[in-house]
Amino acid sequence: MPTVTVADADVHFSLTGSGPGLIMLHGTQAGAEASWGHVVGSFGDSRTVITPDLSGSGRTTDGGAPLSVEGLTDQVVAVARVAAPGPVDLVGASLGAVVAAATAAHHPELIRSLVLIAGWAHGDDVRHRLNFGLWRDLARADFDLFSRFGMLQGFTPGYLSALSDEGLNAVLAANLPAPGLARQIALDLQADIRELLPKISARTLVIGLTRDQIVPVERSRELQAAIPGSTYAEVDSGHFAIFEKTAEMVGLIRSFLLTG
Repeated sequence: MPTVTVADADVHFSLTGSGPGLIMLHGTQAGAEASWGHVVGSFGDSRTVITPDLSGSGRTTDGGAPLSVEGLTDQVVAVARVAAPGPVDLVGASLGAVVAAATAAHHPELIRSLVLIAGWAHGDDVRHRLNFGLWRDLARADFDLFSRFGMLQGFTPGYLSALSDEGLNAVLAANLPAPGLARQIALDLQADIRELLPKISARTLVIGLTRDQIVPVERSRELQAAIPGSTYAEVDSGHFAIFEKTAEMVGLIRSFLLTG
């Protein structure tokens, strides 16, 4: 994997395919491969897909300081400048959507188009603080409890019920704690990009997830309303829509990117 150094972080990223750059940003806990590995091939025919591990996840290492949206934005910008010859398409999910939106606001010259999946504008919300505060406490007390709770929150009941016990156990066994999980959850609680959203000029698609229990769909609608000229789509899925509704999500993203 190639690496770029940003402040005290050695940021690892992968490259797949050919064509204009497409950067895909993961959310809390799961790194780039776990989040996007099963779909990068669906974009490689028309894009060079670039999947970085942001600080706290995957093979990226840093000094362990608290994370900030600004610091993660700097990592995305550095990867874009090293890995892509011109403006890139940028896709972010959950915390990755927050970072993607901030990147587009601060660096309009680098972003050709923007897709935000299950993102939010701020943590100034009682339910948001309750949810991510519980994540913080569960992860601190027992990662297995955190992981099982995340499965219940992240998928719809029908999707989970269709799994076998063996399938569920395999997913849980593969879900190892990210080295910077606590720092990422702290950022989930603190991030506030409200002042940046009106500055986004890139062509933008916001995707809300109708049955999301982690980032309720109303947060995506709020995000879209604050971004000038943005469009909105909604998928009937839980938070982990890229797994639960893979074909639909890939189709939405491809259609948006290729028609711009």
